Amino acid sequence: MDHRREWSKARDGLSDTLEALGFPYELGDVIARYLGSPKAILRMRAYLENEKPKKTETVVDEMLAIRAEIDAWRERKSAQEANAQYNALLWYGLELEDE
Repeated sequence: MDHRREWSKARDGLSDTLEALGFPYELGDVIARYLGSPKAILRMRAYLENEKPKKTETVVDEMLAIRAEIDAWRERKSAQEANAQYNALLWYGLELEDE
């Protein structure tokens, strides 16, 4: 499936879920844009369906928590990659070829 179509489908499902809980439909678009990925949007939707929060603040808190976890995961992966490259440099050295 096309990424845009997948994102739109996830966003629309989130908006429908929010509306069913009594929140404005447009809140789904705002949350979807902030979270960024269909997987994160689906995670937010699962939270809403399971917890059924009553306050907008609770919804926003969960949105921020999901985004913070995503950002922490990306930072951790970036650090792991940098560490792997550093270890390779230590192990193999620069190994410059003579021309």
